[in-house]
Amino acid sequence: MGQTQQTGSCEEIDVKALQDMYKKFVLECPSGVLFLHEFKRFFGVDPTGEASDYAENMFRAFDKNGDNTIDFLEFVAALNLVFRGDLEHKLRWSFKVYDKDGNGYVDRNELRSIIDSIYRIKKCSKKDMSETQLSVDEVVERILDAVDFDRDGHITLEEFIRGAQEDPWVLNMLRLDMNPAGWVLENRRKSAHF
Repeated sequence: MGQTQQTGSCEEIDVKALQDMYKKFVLECPSGVLFLHEFKRFFGVDPTGEASDYAENMFRAFDKNGDNTIDFLEFVAALNLVFRGDLEHKLRWSFKVYDKDGNGYVDRNELRSIIDSIYRIKKCSKKDMSETQLSVDEVVERILDAVDFDRDGHITLEEFIRGAQEDPWVLNMLRLDMNPAGWVLENRRKSAHF
């Protein structure tokens, strides 16, 4: 009876924020689709700023049918996953963000690119910067060591899910991708002030 699904992040969907996003979606995208440049503007992301690469990867993961646009159904499906999905579904979504070329595995370059983007976002927002931090390359090596079980230099979806579920450090490193709801809401709040 009216129980809410709990996820690892303990966040519940903010209905008001979703309604506000829908209003803005309809206002900014009367055609019913969102292109990459509109997606960045929608979330208040500077096209060349620290979050630009990450926003591009999120856009690609939201674009389920690969037509280089996001319609409102894709948008809502992605937000539902972001806010309410279970751990495995979030890991699957996160894998899509990492697998930039969509070939079914994540290689060292793709992993490095995303970790670098995440570091730039964290540095810009001053989050998680108080602890002693590994370099991007050290993080890449540690993730590969933890999840590339067959040591072929490619992380498959199965390795990604298993490795993240078995290694708390890896799971913590994936927090931004696993729970982009905070990033989405934070960027929406920032863009609302413009």
